[in-house]
Amino acid sequence: MTEKATAGASKPRKERKDNADMRRRQLLEAAQRSVMQHGLAKTTLATVAAEAGLSQGVAVFYFKSKNGLLTETLRAHYQTYADTWRAAMESAGPDPLDRLMALIAADFSPEVCTPEALSIWFAFWGEQNFTPQYAEISRAFDKDRGDMIRSICRDLLAGAPDDDVNRFAEWIDTLTDGFWQTLHLQPHRITREHCLASTRAMILQLLRG
Repeated sequence: MTEKATAGASKPRKERKDNADMRRRQLLEAAQRSVMQHGLAKTTLATVAAEAGLSQGVAVFYFKSKNGLLTETLRAHYQTYADTWRAAMESAGPDPLDRLMALIAADFSPEVCTPEALSIWFAFWGEQNFTPQYAEISRAFDKDRGDMIRSICRDLLAGAPDDDVNRFAEWIDTLTDGFWQTLHLQPHRITREHCLASTRAMILQLLRG
């Protein structure tokens, strides 16, 4: 065994895991930057490795292929979003209207709704029909958030038929998705603050009937 290999083998397991986790995060963050700069089609293991300041062999070691790397990049992007809205739910308290407004605020928060983040969303969403792994990840995360919205709306519209609850939740999702698209395609036309205020106003208007 070489001296280098011996040194690597002698590292404590936790240190090796921490180093591996750091490399993975480094590559995933670099992949996001590459997607923003080059798009999905022109993002390769080479562009990501260069962005991360690592060798292409390191990228291959951790993710095996471009598809493997991009699939995990989308998963990490969704996880950041999920962590944001779940944290908003935890701090909102039990009132369903407060919880719904907190969820909407998370959608347009500076942590989630940036030009860079939106460019990544739309790059991947445009490829879902051609890459089953992307579609599977999107369905799983979208289902969790959809279930949360419907649960809040069910509490908010206590006693309402399921069809009304589902329709109310669908309207909210459709409006926020539409605002994300406008912010992505026409960023100078509106602001995050405007989108948040408009969505809140729509919810209150619907509740007044």
